[in-house]
Amino acid sequence: MPTFEYTAIDQAGRTKTGRLSSLDETSARRIVEKRGLVLTALNTGAAATRAPQKPTGRKLSPKALTLISRQLATLITVAPVEEALRTLAAQSENRRIRTVLTNLHDGVIEGQRLSDAMGRSGAFPETYAAMIAAGESSSSLPQVLERLADLLEKQQDIRAKITSALVYPIILAIVATIVIAALMTVVVPKVVDQFNTSGQTLPALTQAIIAISAFLQSYGSILLAGIAAIIASFVFGMRVPAFKLAVDKFVLSLPVIGRLTRDVEAASFARTLSTMLAAGLPALEALKLATRTARNAVFANAMREMAINVSEGAALSTAMKRANAFPPLLIYLTQNGETGGKLDQMLDRAADYLEREFRTATTIALSLLEPAIIVIMGAIVCLVILSILLPILQINRMAY
Repeated sequence: MPTFEYTAIDQAGRTKTGRLSSLDETSARRIVEKRGLVLTALNTGAAATRAPQKPTGRKLSPKALTLISRQLATLITVAPVEEALRTLAAQSENRRIRTVLTNLHDGVIEGQRLSDAMGRSGAFPETYAAMIAAGESSSSLPQVLERLADLLEKQQDIRAKITSALVYPIILAIVATIVIAALMTVVVPKVVDQFNTSGQTLPALTQAIIAISAFLQSYGSILLAGIAAIIASFVFGMRVPAFKLAVDKFVLSLPVIGRLTRDVEAASFARTLSTMLAAGLPALEALKLATRTARNAVFANAMREMAINVSEGAALSTAMKRANAFPPLLIYLTQNGETGGKLDQMLDRAADYLEREFRTATTIALSLLEPAIIVIMGAIVCLVILSILLPILQINRMAY
């Protein structure tokens, strides 16, 4: 009886590996699924004993993954999978992507399924390999690849929108801060020397600015070191589940940022789940895999609770409502999708709406944030300049 090695994901989202004996590959897959695992790779013992593939390192970037998905979806409609992979590898200019595609081609030539080769390569997300496996099982691999490419492109659009919304205000704030710091540590001390020789009583605003300038000169390096230490501690703390959960809860509680975060997470969840269901994955397995895509710990916990409720027989919309983390619109459209038998379409429509709401809110927030930063920084600069002018005007009045 053949021996199979498998890689799968359990209900908690952990990767599991193991061996089993079965009559054939189909029976082996059923055994793994009966254990409550989501299979991502399956190989026979003979395939496992061949020369190991060259490690490909970290996961492929979303941009590279999108491009591969789109090109592969086009090529396999006119050519076998192994030929499509060989063509993509030959035309790729990126050495790492070429290595990944070559390893996939070698695996397929040796008898592996494409999803199994992807799972063994380590360059593809588990959710991606699982959707490819579903497409292979349902003989709809080109359609699944098209849906995956669409999903990845829309996720890239959202990330690009977030980046463009934050980059300009951050750069503006940094430049303004540098200008103010230069005024306080270079300009103000030189002007203070002139005032000290005059012996006059300085205005309160000028005295306050001088005190701040003196503090920055004396303790500026310590202040910068402290800020750097706080940032490093925060980054390290985000690796601790309890701390990350507390931070994510706080972010969701913020008036505007919380709503935007909720919409982005809910849209990503709906889009991913819709793609998996359209690819042919069962709802419970799709829900377990979608949990791994959540960036916010609150939503990740909510998805795990949903998976438990669905496994106990609850409807997806009911489990979503119990989780108390998703927008009412998503719950309503999910319920309608379950009733009408069009769950994947309704989830996709909900994702479209939430992403559109996010883009609109981001545009409005950005249009308000940029002037606010300019006004605040301009006011600070004006105070510094005013603190310098007041003593000069005072000297002029005394002269008259």
